[in-house]
Amino acid sequence: QVQLVESGGGLVQAGGSLRLSCTASGSFSSIIAMAWYRQAPGNQRELVAAITSGGSTNYADSVKGRFTISRDNAKNTVYLQMNSLKPEDTAVYYCNARIKIESWVQNGLYEYWGQGTQVTVSS
Repeated sequence: QVQLVESGGGLVQAGGSLRLSCTASGSFSSIIAMAWYRQAPGNQRELVAAITSGGSTNYADSVKGRFTISRDNAKNTVYLQMNSLKPEDTAVYYCNARIKIESWVQNGLYEYWGQGTQVTVSS
């Protein structure tokens, strides 16, 4: 069973910074890509940033220049450094991973989600 465990959310004033972490654990062959999504009350879940195993990144326009996604492949961990935070960044942030599993009982590419971590930015 694969699990994604997030940490690093919290309350911060506008202009401040937070760093989110997400670690994948369990039995799997490789992590193809990892990403951060967010969902504010009344809104749909949206992609914030993504990174492939090779290091290619993609960002939502609203966070470009302020957020940086990175990963440590050896630790199966993805990070989201969030700087110059704005009240509109307030949301629950979810870690997402696309993972390859090759075993006798399970074979294919699967998508997993973390439980979410709250980020609140006060004005």
